[in-house]
Amino acid sequence: MFDKRYYYLIKIQYLGYRFHGWQKQPDVKTVHLMIDRTLKYILQDIRFKTLGAGRTDAMVSANEAALELFIYNEPIQDFEEFLGLFNHNLPQDIRALSIEEVDKTFNIIQDSKLKEYHYVFSEGQKNHPFCAPILTTILEPLDVDLMKQGAKLFEGTHNFKTYCYRATDKGEYIRTIESSEIVNNDIYTANFFPEKSYVFKVVGKGFMRNQIRLMFGCLIKLGRGEVTLEYIENTLKHESTEVMDYIAPASGLILHAVDFE
Repeated sequence: MFDKRYYYLIKIQYLGYRFHGWQKQPDVKTVHLMIDRTLKYILQDIRFKTLGAGRTDAMVSANEAALELFIYNEPIQDFEEFLGLFNHNLPQDIRALSIEEVDKTFNIIQDSKLKEYHYVFSEGQKNHPFCAPILTTILEPLDVDLMKQGAKLFEGTHNFKTYCYRATDKGEYIRTIESSEIVNNDIYTANFFPEKSYVFKVVGKGFMRNQIRLMFGCLIKLGRGEVTLEYIENTLKHESTEVMDYIAPASGLILHAVDFE
């Protein structure tokens, strides 16, 4: 018998601090595992599968991520009721934001136009421990103005091999960054946050393994005076063989938005 499939795009958000990333792995708790467990419970005997728009690493959070839900034979009748039931059963650090029906031509990986990542940080002081899940504390003072200049160097089409974890000679490392900047943080706030914090904002089509954390690691080194603006420019050249040796901590990184327009 032919199984009819129904296709849905679901937007979600989650705090990644207690999860070992998005992708299912043996014997550890991941975001995808918890989502599938919840769907299995609320859909009961209805057959389904899910596919994420991408993967986040352990402890990385998402203000807006996306997954595609494939359901066999039994369509969702009431989106509002489904979201309510889904959120009621999800753990408190995962929330479903929206659901919409798409057709079989939709490809959640290929059809995402742009992703915007934020890296939230402060410098020069020890912060309240409650900051740890979403804000990285750099204890030593940083030259943030110089880091702002360095961030702009990543914009455009460059060779990002230096900023790919364990890069090989077979990968495709020419990538385009639409926007890269450091701004004052007025996006994520709490009464226990430091008086001043910052956001490294990066927008692009797709990113390689640990790319943004390696980029920000380089900016931290720039702010410490360990590398120069010229060094960053040279790492982005076609002939660069430089390997970045510092990966910024994961807990400051947030997938802010995924654009499918």
